[in-house]
Amino acid sequence: MSRLFEPFSVRDLTIPNRVWVSPMCQYSSVDGLPNDWHLMHLGQFAAGGAGLVMTEASAVVPEGRISPQDAGIWNDEQARAWLRVTDFVHAQDSAAGMQLAHAGRKGSTYRPWDGKRTTVPPEEGGWRAVGPDDRAFGDYDPPRPLTEEEIGLLPGQFAAAARRAVDAGFDLVELHFAHGYLVHEFYSPLSNERTDRYGGDFAGRTRLAVEIAEAVRTELGDRVPLFARLSSSDWDDDGWTIEDTVRLAGTLHEHGVDLIDASSGGNTPHPKIPLGPGYQVPFAERVRAETGIPTAAVGMITEPEQAEKIVASGAADAVFLARALLRDPHWPLRAASELGADIRWVDQYARATA
Repeated sequence: MSRLFEPFSVRDLTIPNRVWVSPMCQYSSVDGLPNDWHLMHLGQFAAGGAGLVMTEASAVVPEGRISPQDAGIWNDEQARAWLRVTDFVHAQDSAAGMQLAHAGRKGSTYRPWDGKRTTVPPEEGGWRAVGPDDRAFGDYDPPRPLTEEEIGLLPGQFAAAARRAVDAGFDLVELHFAHGYLVHEFYSPLSNERTDRYGGDFAGRTRLAVEIAEAVRTELGDRVPLFARLSSSDWDDDGWTIEDTVRLAGTLHEHGVDLIDASSGGNTPHPKIPLGPGYQVPFAERVRAETGIPTAAVGMITEPEQAEKIVASGAADAVFLARALLRDPHWPLRAASELGADIRWVDQYARATA
């Protein structure tokens, strides 16, 4: 029997299989609102058999967007708009998850296809980004350092967004603490030179992550699962390490995080990453082995047998796919066929099984 297509249960949720849709930014919103594109983009993966369909990084405040075209969940109008997506995903028997995010110093940037890796000016709908200190990312404009009072507001902003996500029909919430965005900027020594309680040693730099996790868990109560995506390494000798990740994962688990989504990088413009199939899987494996916390693996997972081995070997409890699903939104159906697993086809497509 295929382990990849076994259910995965966490708190009060059972996800029908372990092929999950990784958050993928679409840069297609106006005022943070999801639209027909998001319904089509996420809906196709549910129809294609994915057990869990995650939204793109959805900003908890307007200035938390990566680009002016990012989706959000900072107001009730956005929550109502997301309901159409979650209703469709649920109708295909998939679970729906929302990734909550704040871009920090990497906010107010152009969409990838605009061909500019710089900051969007206010006259084009941009804003001044914020961060732990005033150091810029690459060629972006320097951010404005957050005050302690402003940092103290962030846990409540994430918690309010989590409440809206549940009201919008999402089954779980993921905290985006990776890829060089705000919380990663705080915990990485490469981007945090603060000397107050949110800087300095490991406890200071990770304080914001812990406070957000605690606030969101309190808001969600005991029934709704909470995931966290971490950058397991900065791929820099002076940066964040897998040892740091293991330590932070344990702390987050104590504050209500149920699963670690183990990614890496994003906090420096040109990291030297040894890319290859499953290159980030060892991060998920190590966190799981050393803490006992469930993990999901991500990064260049493309083939059914590869994904099956990751889960069956115990390296991770599930796999997050992104580009493989963009190439083939019905990847889970194909994988189940190749692995000899039984998976539900939506009624409209069932004739293709014969």
